[in-house]
Amino acid sequence: MALAGLAYKGALYIDGDWVSPSGESTEDVVNPATEEVIASLPVGELAECDAALAAARRAFEEGPWPRMSGAERSATLLRMLDVLLARRDELIDLVMTETGAPQGLAAGLHVDTTLAHFRFFAEAAAWPNVEPLPYDLTERVGGGRLLGSQVQVYEPYGVVVAISPFNFPLLINVAKIAPAMAMGNTVVLKPSPFTPLEAFVLAEAAEQAGVPAGVLNVVTGGTDVGQALTSDPRVDLITFTGSDTVGVAVAQQGADTLKKVVLELGGKSALIVREDADLEAAAQFAVGQYTLQAGQGCSLCTRHLVHNAVRSQFLDLMARNSQALQIGDPAVGGTTMGPLIREQQRQRVERYVDEARDDGGEVVTGGRRPDDLDRGFFYEPTILTGVDNTSKVAQEEIFGPVAVVVGFDSDEEAVTIANDSPFGLSGAVFSKDSGTAFEIALQLRTGQVSLNGGSGGMNSWAPFGGYKRSGIGREYGVAGVREFCQTKAIHFNAG
Repeated sequence: MALAGLAYKGALYIDGDWVSPSGESTEDVVNPATEEVIASLPVGELAECDAALAAARRAFEEGPWPRMSGAERSATLLRMLDVLLARRDELIDLVMTETGAPQGLAAGLHVDTTLAHFRFFAEAAAWPNVEPLPYDLTERVGGGRLLGSQVQVYEPYGVVVAISPFNFPLLINVAKIAPAMAMGNTVVLKPSPFTPLEAFVLAEAAEQAGVPAGVLNVVTGGTDVGQALTSDPRVDLITFTGSDTVGVAVAQQGADTLKKVVLELGGKSALIVREDADLEAAAQFAVGQYTLQAGQGCSLCTRHLVHNAVRSQFLDLMARNSQALQIGDPAVGGTTMGPLIREQQRQRVERYVDEARDDGGEVVTGGRRPDDLDRGFFYEPTILTGVDNTSKVAQEEIFGPVAVVVGFDSDEEAVTIANDSPFGLSGAVFSKDSGTAFEIALQLRTGQVSLNGGSGGMNSWAPFGGYKRSGIGREYGVAGVREFCQTKAIHFNAG
């Protein structure tokens, strides 16, 4: 990995050039498994924020990118993808080092799935941007009828600000910049200060692929830079992924200038395990959900609603599968769960578990730091029971490897409990009766539901997003691509 090269370039990519920030502040990028500093990058200031916005605005108003054909933009993005594919092994190593993801997860979801999504978005650039609508026959005043019709035209929105979190940086960065660029927009990307390096690999790929100057800009910075980006009148659309609390602030900051916002926020998703479920498969799925990326995923099912007739058996299976996980440094072979991103995140998880204990909750397994790991931000996979759905640990997003198991006695009760949440991002149902599982899925107030483990992967055609405090808008699929378009109707007649 060319980490030193990135730092030498100044860490900011603005208007097709690598720019040294005007200030002297730096931010250490830390390997969360070893606590070692892997890079120290300069932090952007308001001056660089302004320069990036000016570049993006100029590239949109005057540059070639929005005026290219969709096929031309598609070809450019596919060249960018080729650069990333050539760096696949480097990207996997970087993901492991920067996020703490185990090798299998880093190679699969973080990199290979992300690159497949990139191809989907690159090819979407060539979709027709004009679609016919049904015709009209209108009676003329003097007799006869007028034949008329309409088309709807998809046009780029303008300047897009993309703000991404630390947990799946490459995946989420691509989910934001690739469809925005594909539709002809220009972008300013602000990555998490914990995981900025993967964003700069994207900037390097854009530079090598010949993406015109100003189309993609990558800046770092503190809350002042973030607020400047979300409130600046030169910005037309904000796409943000993060907590619901910060999402509300982002929406408020963009409200004065009536910016469109696409918000992918928090979750406390429910897994429903019916009495007739394959308990082995359900428990395996459940453990994978709450421990993926050490539980740092907004769509993960961390509320496990289990029929009381099988709850004890399910807990035993979950505990056994959880205890079999190999926790440690992703660089060590056999590791199946890595660390939390930083010490403050581990302390947050500990507070939730301690409060649950104090409120009468039972820790089935886990609930502490591993004894054999004295470095890194590790926390054992933890299963809590003995609390109801109104408890803090069942209602709030913990963002760590903690599952809450709650019992139910009927399908109606399960649906009621699942929907009794401020969030609605994801969900799952396990049952041998696939028809009933489907009917339950239809009743869940959530953006996506998997049945008996789902389809086996993350399909680029499937829209992703939430209800309630889990967000506004969609990512992926046709709906996610069109979020980055204005829709214009043009009316005409046959004379």
